[in-house]
Formats: sequence, structure tokens, C-alpha cells
Amino acid sequence: MQQGNKVDSHTVLYGVIGDPIRHSKSPLMMNRAFKETGINGIYTAFHIVPDQLANFIAGVRAMGIRGVNVTIPHKLDVMHHLDHIDDSALAIGAVNTIVNDGGRLTGYNTDGIGYVRSLKEEIEPDLAGKRVVILGAGGAARGIIYGLIQEKVDQIAVANRTAERASKLAGDFSNQADVYAGDWDKIAQLCAGADLVINTTSVGMFPHIEGTPIDASWLREETIASDLIYNPLETRFLREARERGCRAHGGLGMFIYQGAYAFEYWTGTDAPAAAMRSCVLEALRGN
Repeated sequence: MQQGNKVDSHTVLYGVIGDPIRHSKSPLMMNRAFKETGINGIYTAFHIVPDQLANFIAGVRAMGIRGVNVTIPHKLDVMHHLDHIDDSALAIGAVNTIVNDGGRLTGYNTDGIGYVRSLKEEIEPDLAGKRVVILGAGGAARGIIYGLIQEKVDQIAVANRTAERASKLAGDFSNQADVYAGDWDKIAQLCAGADLVINTTSVGMFPHIEGTPIDASWLREETIASDLIYNPLETRFLREARERGCRAHGGLGMFIYQGAYAFEYWTGTDAPAAAMRSCVLEALRGN
């Protein structure tokens, strides 16, 4: 084993920000990646509330923090504090990864590419022509919509309890593909006509594991039920969908791959995705 994770005066700092953040498994996963590759880095979690975001970004520059992952609720607002936004992140309208090159901060988005890679490898290699319903209208939904458009899905309905948010999100992509805001009051009909239904909300996440975003009986057999939540590994939504005869796709793969792409942006080194997955699985099974 190489020496990764030693801490000395050459150690480079990385981290993840969010509010909340203490539930995150990213530090376990990313520190395992540094250990596996022998890179002298250390990764920690920073609980940053919205009104401290600008101060944190100033700290990234001052301290020379090399890389930052960005999670809820900062994926949109953080863009105002960066020097450059990668084209794909600009098109998505959200950033989940920051690279610091000598004080110049560039924002990327690895959510969409991480999700699509996981979906294609684990459940369905050909997404072209699929009819999709996305539950939720936050930053992660943006990345996923962008990734699915690149795969030439047929149409995407965005459904959110706050209709204005769904309309805004759909409108941002409607010139690129058939993306529209679905009426939450007609969510059962939307799901009945879908090939792929994706939960991008936090409903059903540990410790509130009895929550479910929709009634799985609204889905047809063989529909792909997908959930971005990775803790628990199988949410109530996915369990009930699988029992109904749907194909179930959990959020662990997206979590691993979005982190792997970020690691590669920061280090220029191939991410040890298998080791990262086994580390997170071990932690989740210990819950």
C-alpha cells in the first residue's frame, strides 16, 4: 500500500460543504481514494450555512484548498463566487465541484455524468426515446436533466410540489429538448406513462426511511424506478416499486461516480471507484 493519508506540511486539503453535512459519507469515500492512490491529501466536511458561503470561498483561496464538493443548498449560489464555470455546469446552472488552480476557482458539475454512467451500467444501457418523470426541482435535478438530454430521451416532465420551481427548471431546458413542468395534481397519470421515474428529493433518506415521494402503485411494471438517495441503499420507494415489478435503481452508483469524476478533476489521477464503493458500502451496512 502506498502512503496516502499521511498528514504533514505537504498535505493538500479538500472538502465538502453543505447545510446540513454531518450525514455525508464523502469524507470516508474520498479519503479512501487518496489512500488507494498514494496522494498526500486529506478531505473533510465543512458545515457552511448560506450567509457564510462567501466567507468560505474566500477561505478556499486564502488557504489553498485544492478541491471542494458542493451539496445542498449551495449548488446554485456558489456560482456567483467563482472565477470560471465549465460549459456543462453553465448549461446545467449548478455547480457541485470546485477546482482551485492557484487561487483561480473553476466550477464543474459531475452530478449528471455520474448519474447517467450509473444508470447505464447498472440498469439500462440505452436511454434514447425514454419518457422520464423527475420528482423535485433542485440542483441535482438540473444535472440529471442535462445528462439525460445528451442521451436523447424522448421527453422529461419535471414535477414539484411548488409548481413555480418546476416551471422555472423546465423552462431553463425547454429550448434543448422536450422538457416541461408536470402538474403535481396529475402526478399519478404522469408516472403511469413514464419509462423512468427519478426521485431527486430527500424524501425517504435516513433517518426518515418510511417516507416515500409517490405511491409506487402509479408505476407500470418494467418502469425504471430510480432514487438518488443512497442511505438507505434501498428506499421505501424503490422497495415498493420492485415489489410491483419495476426495475429499481438506487443512488449509490451516482454518489460514487460523481465523486470519482471530482477526484479526477482535482488530481489528474484515475479514481479507484471500486475501493470507493466498498468503503461506502461498509459504512452504510454499519448503520
